[in-house]
Amino acid sequence: MLRVAVIGSGPSGVYTAQSLIEQQTVPDIEVYVLDRLPCPYGLVRYGVAPDHEKIKSLQNNLRTVLEHPRVRFLGNVEVGAAGLGVEELREIFDAVVFCVGAATDRHLGIPGEELPGSHPATEFVAWYSAHPDAAAVRFTLAARSALVIGVGNVAVDVARMLSRGAAELAATDMPQGPLGALADSSVEDVWMVGRRGPSQAKFTTKELRELGSLPDTEVLVRPEELALDPAYRDPGGLPAAGRRNVEVLRGWAERAAAAPADPDAGAAGRGHRIHLRFFLRPVEVLGDAGGVRAVRFERTAPDGHGGVTGTGEFEDIEGQLVLRSVGYRGTPQPGLPFDGTTGTVPHQAGRVLQDGTPLPGVYVAGWIKRGPTGVIGTNRPCAKETARSLLADAPTLTERGAAEDPVAALTRAGQRPVPWPGWLAIEAAEAEWGRGLGRGTVKLPDWAGLLDAARAAEVTR
Repeated sequence: MLRVAVIGSGPSGVYTAQSLIEQQTVPDIEVYVLDRLPCPYGLVRYGVAPDHEKIKSLQNNLRTVLEHPRVRFLGNVEVGAAGLGVEELREIFDAVVFCVGAATDRHLGIPGEELPGSHPATEFVAWYSAHPDAAAVRFTLAARSALVIGVGNVAVDVARMLSRGAAELAATDMPQGPLGALADSSVEDVWMVGRRGPSQAKFTTKELRELGSLPDTEVLVRPEELALDPAYRDPGGLPAAGRRNVEVLRGWAERAAAAPADPDAGAAGRGHRIHLRFFLRPVEVLGDAGGVRAVRFERTAPDGHGGVTGTGEFEDIEGQLVLRSVGYRGTPQPGLPFDGTTGTVPHQAGRVLQDGTPLPGVYVAGWIKRGPTGVIGTNRPCAKETARSLLADAPTLTERGAAEDPVAALTRAGQRPVPWPGWLAIEAAEAEWGRGLGRGTVKLPDWAGLLDAARAAEVTR
């Protein structure tokens, strides 16, 4: 029997489990998917925006894997500095695959970044997604103007959530607190700002187009900023996705050209204005102990080599809320080597490398392996590569013989795992809570509520 622990139940972890159980070379295999949270699905549950129901439905595919007879989900299992170490895991399992993602935001590294009212965008996402770690976080949304620094899909999600009406989101699983805050929001202007040009933005066309279809919202671009990008003027050399983005922006620019000369005035009398700005690099968050009041940007220009250079010209954009969305970064995992430059664990085809030598029985997949790149589907080939390496090593991994039952061993080590029935009890509790509110399923937003619901399953068994 080959017993494998997969640390993390997001797409990379579940795809790794799927790759292991679907192969034919090692039929006698059990996969235990461990997660710090009592709920599975990782960023599909806690990172995908609540109004993106099609993407969130991917949970159904992940569920099929986690319900496989040779896969066991165990939530509420802490791994790392506050829990089980690599050596402890290797005493329980024949192999361990870390699929822990990239857990922190990149910093801007500018003065004022930590002023009240300046937050990582992922903190805002965790709040409206009901991540239990964000239960104490509060966004009152009393700002009139909000700045989102970054032009990736997370930035677009955040800008869209700030501009959507609460009535539109009531049908989603968004918790009551954020839904009420959005209903009371004072935000009128949302600025999404990138330091480079439109052809280099990281958002996908589908996400970009959604901004233009929001009710009572106008998207504003500045044609003169778009024109600074050589690839915008001649997009023929861009990848297909980049060309499509340019087409959408060009349509908005043509509309802006036919509108009043001041692009900030084009949405007068409407509910929200989303301003897409380019070639602006943040250099300081302005404000005081009372909160932020603006962000100072330096105008940039293409340097001819795919980057930008500062021009010495500055512009302040007013805002009482700043959400920083400039990328993710992996964090060191206790007991594993770590490359501080890339924010990843050194590996060879998924085998963790310690000073260039494979660490027996220890593997990585997902963002902690390759960095925060790609879309959800990118995790499939990444997981398959790691699974192939693990399966090739199987003869040496099982030489120690079978250990005690993993659940008993985890319990003896001080953990209190939430198994699959506990998760099903959480789902049932969220559906019941939503019915009581006259809504559909509504997420439980805190650790106590989640664990109480999960423990109720133990009582009824």
